[in-house]
Amino acid sequence: MTALTKTDFNFRGQVSVYHGKVRDVYNIDNRYLVMVVSDRISAFDVILPEGIPYKGQVLNQIAAKFLDATADIVPNWKIAVPDPNVTVGFVCEPFRIEMVIRGYLTGHAWREYRSGKRTLCGVPLPDGMKENQKFDAPIITPTTKADEGHDEDISRDDIINRGIVSAADYAVLEDRTRRLFERGTQMAAEKGLLLVDTKYEFGKKEDKIYLIDEIHTPDSSRYFYAEGYADRIAADQPQRQLSKEFVRQWLIENGFQGQQGQRVPQMDKVFVDSVTDRYIELYESITGDRFVKSDATDIAARIEKNVSSFLEIL
Repeated sequence: MTALTKTDFNFRGQVSVYHGKVRDVYNIDNRYLVMVVSDRISAFDVILPEGIPYKGQVLNQIAAKFLDATADIVPNWKIAVPDPNVTVGFVCEPFRIEMVIRGYLTGHAWREYRSGKRTLCGVPLPDGMKENQKFDAPIITPTTKADEGHDEDISRDDIINRGIVSAADYAVLEDRTRRLFERGTQMAAEKGLLLVDTKYEFGKKEDKIYLIDEIHTPDSSRYFYAEGYADRIAADQPQRQLSKEFVRQWLIENGFQGQQGQRVPQMDKVFVDSVTDRYIELYESITGDRFVKSDATDIAARIEKNVSSFLEIL
């Protein structure tokens, strides 16, 4: 199996390119974005040394499905998916925050809680909670959107007081975040899953708020299996989950949490293949569709051909 870990395209009308942790975004005539979802994988805001075959296709196709399924809640940037690893959409001016919403106390929130903190992003947390316990109601815990390095937790009041987002716009972002999470929760429940937490990114186009980037993928979301959830909580056992958290846990167990001076542990073929399998498992679980592997003989050439043909008719 091969993995797409780097792109260097020069599409017709290309103005610029941004290479992110996972996605490479090509600006076309300052009107459209070509988002190429690579097979790179990041954790603790660090790009890991090995690519994960088919991960990009999984992420791109799940995101496309959920963008289509939530377009009635908020308009989104997507125009088309001309290649399994690519989405083409409108250019929007992004808000400089990520709207993180959590239905359960797990991951980063649990690590903060376990350390003794009882406030997260200005949201009070009750004493006596267990890891993976469901909140009475989902909480919104935004983060700053860092171009490099670590995103940082930030409260609603700080976002508004620092002028990052206006009070009026933030009210819309908060409302859409809750509604999107509710829709995602419903869709997950239909497949026997719990949508645990996720993040959304928004932007503006012609003074209208759009949902941008990707949603409800294993890179931005965490899922538990609904079956057995309550029994595992009662027995203080880990939940069966479909997310990138197992990669983070593997890194932690091997002495890496993204801290200065720490080295990323060796990712052997067995581990890389297991990550591919987990991503495909999530795709099939959350969509209910069988995953069809795309031709990976020369992924870059395939993408260049498909995207160039689409841009000719756009």
